[in-house]
Amino acid sequence: MRLRAFALCTVTACALLHGGLVQITWAQPAPLPDERAVLPPPPTAGSLAQEADRQAFEATRALRGSPRWQLAHDDADLSPQHIIRDFSCAAGFALIPDRLPALLTLLNALAKPLEQRVTEEKNFWHRTRPFVGTTQDICTPDARTRLTSSFAYPSGHTTWGWMVASILASALPERASQIMQRGRVFGESRIVCGVHWKSDVQAGYINGSTMFAALQAQPWFTQQVAAIRNELEQLQTHPGAPDAATCAIEHEAATNAY
Repeated sequence: MRLRAFALCTVTACALLHGGLVQITWAQPAPLPDERAVLPPPPTAGSLAQEADRQAFEATRALRGSPRWQLAHDDADLSPQHIIRDFSCAAGFALIPDRLPALLTLLNALAKPLEQRVTEEKNFWHRTRPFVGTTQDICTPDARTRLTSSFAYPSGHTTWGWMVASILASALPERASQIMQRGRVFGESRIVCGVHWKSDVQAGYINGSTMFAALQAQPWFTQQVAAIRNELEQLQTHPGAPDAATCAIEHEAATNAY
């Protein structure tokens, strides 16, 4: 998992709230919970859960070259600018990052602390990725060498996607079902891609939910979500339509879960 964040401030995160610059400050790292006390251990060799993981990996290799495979490839990009757009269909209108500065700022601020926390968890569990030791295809072949040397459990992409979905659903509650569904599909893209076991992804959903719950106790976070809600309301006054072809692919992906 590599989150590409952009430094908007040196020590603090900054956002435009109510026409003024507001600084969001926290101790380093951000107060994200230690999920090693929350998550169950990954499935052990020979267990029924590990067999289910193996079957999911094998079954999804047949998706190579399909629209679902391409969606998994696209979902591998974790940059805030990209992932905001990924939720356009779920939101019901085009999400334009440059018109959502509070959202962009929050994601940039959370990116590194979240990545650091997930890396600690992965290094604790030491679970090998499903493609390692095989010649099976993955949807991001250029990342194969790098991913081989990193661990699988829990899925950082899923954690991040579920966090973003939770933020957007909180700011746009009338579309919460569609947004959280897209968050699920985002996680399942890692199964389709072949770089995570199914149980890695399931752990990522728990990870993202727990982190989001902890952040909701932080005043700066709730302030920022309120600012995001205002931005989304303004964007809805002159909404652009999301790409219809992309929405159809995402709908099909949501229907055929893994």
